[in-house]
Amino acid sequence: MLQSKQKPKLTTQMLVRMSLLVALNIILDRYLSLRLPMLGVEGLRIGFGAVPVIFAGIFMGPVAGGLVGAVGDIVGFIVAPLGAYVPHFTLTAALRGIIPGLIILLAGRGRREIGIFPLFLAISAVFVVVNILIWPYFMEIVFGPLRAVTVPPKIAEAVVAIPIYTIILFSMGRAMERILDTGMGRKAIHFSGKLW
Repeated sequence: MLQSKQKPKLTTQMLVRMSLLVALNIILDRYLSLRLPMLGVEGLRIGFGAVPVIFAGIFMGPVAGGLVGAVGDIVGFIVAPLGAYVPHFTLTAALRGIIPGLIILLAGRGRREIGIFPLFLAISAVFVVVNILIWPYFMEIVFGPLRAVTVPPKIAEAVVAIPIYTIILFSMGRAMERILDTGMGRKAIHFSGKLW
């Protein structure tokens, strides 16, 4: 009888960590964010709700990041609805975890140490693809405001938020190496002080 030498990807410990990140996402996104309306709908959200989702994508993989984002959006809607449920925004929430996880996997190429530049690239990709391209498109088809109105504030948000998110996630990654034993040994990703 052949036995698999691989450990299961989804462990109880990972589920607990993902659920804590979902809870943190809901608190930061639904309760501790500043929302600025534009043409009767949310035009700009200032806060750190995406940090737990991006963190899950980078440190637990793209599937975990996508699950944290999607579950956080659905449970956040149930706990504190901000209007009608729109599945389009659940997709954008999931992509906030999937995209950085994929970029770190590709940039790491099997290496354990990841530098600052791949992290910056992953966060930039999230802001460009999700916040500047997809989110305004969904806002336009669901609620009506033209992308010409919703994209400029998102670009300004990205210019300010990308360096801040990079610093926060780099610091969190370095701190988590010391605090949490991931149980993954040499497979765990950690950030070095290197540029690449």
